[in-house]
Amino acid sequence: MNDFILSCDSTIDLTLEHVRARGLEFISYHFFLDGVMYKDDLGQTIPHDQFYEKLKKGADAKTSQINIEEYLEYFTPYLEQGKDILHVSLSSGLSGSYNHAVTAAKELSEKYPDRKIYIVDSLGASSGVGLIMDTLADLRDEGKNIDELYGWVEENKLRMNYWFFSTDLSFYVKGGRITKTEGMLGGLLGICPLMNVNSQGKLVPREKVRTKKRVIRELVARMEEYADGGLDYSGKCYVVHSACYEDAREIADLIEARFPKINGRVLINSIGTTIGSHSGPGTAAVFFWGKKRED
Repeated sequence: MNDFILSCDSTIDLTLEHVRARGLEFISYHFFLDGVMYKDDLGQTIPHDQFYEKLKKGADAKTSQINIEEYLEYFTPYLEQGKDILHVSLSSGLSGSYNHAVTAAKELSEKYPDRKIYIVDSLGASSGVGLIMDTLADLRDEGKNIDELYGWVEENKLRMNYWFFSTDLSFYVKGGRITKTEGMLGGLLGICPLMNVNSQGKLVPREKVRTKKRVIRELVARMEEYADGGLDYSGKCYVVHSACYEDAREIADLIEARFPKINGRVLINSIGTTIGSHSGPGTAAVFFWGKKRED
């Protein structure tokens, strides 16, 4: 029986069934729709299709960081049960929750000096962090202890590659990711920016690509360029989408055809309500193990 838990934020964008099957624990972010607060609980409170339908109809979406008190309340029962904690947070480049988790862990370490509390800044988001958690669960099941897992994730987290695009730039304009002018021109010209997450865990536009068909091909080309082994990539691959399943399916089909050694089928998930409040509908992303992000 493990004397530690593998923990993460709800922004991993995996299904509740997947999380439970892998023996993972998570703490929920909160989001607001037209001023009403909801829990981001992997689509249980509001199914993802209903959430995006509300956004398409003009609902105002905002998110709330997990505060120190919430982390204290979340971590304490595990410590009282004699469990150590390895918690992987949403990127500090996207949210202040990581710093809140660190503060809570320091406070609890004084109260529970015999327990280990490791807080990891994933420097990533969405199912990329979900794939990190899935790999940690594999290593745990192979018998690695919490210290080995902590060392492994700190050494390898920047090997997780995040590439994505969006066909609806309005939410990126609203969130300050791109300017109003860029958003307007992008819409008029049919530009779908190809973006990724850099080594500081921040979203960075990499290329302006016209038409969705071309950006999907470019997305898969980036995987060929950066994945471990190139076309011989033999790890797992996750794809997520925000109310554009057909795009995600096309990406997954291209990847499965081009990477014959991939580990199983490409797993497709929905972007959850926290990330989706900022991306809006029309975003698709791919996550895989590959070259270390160094920029």
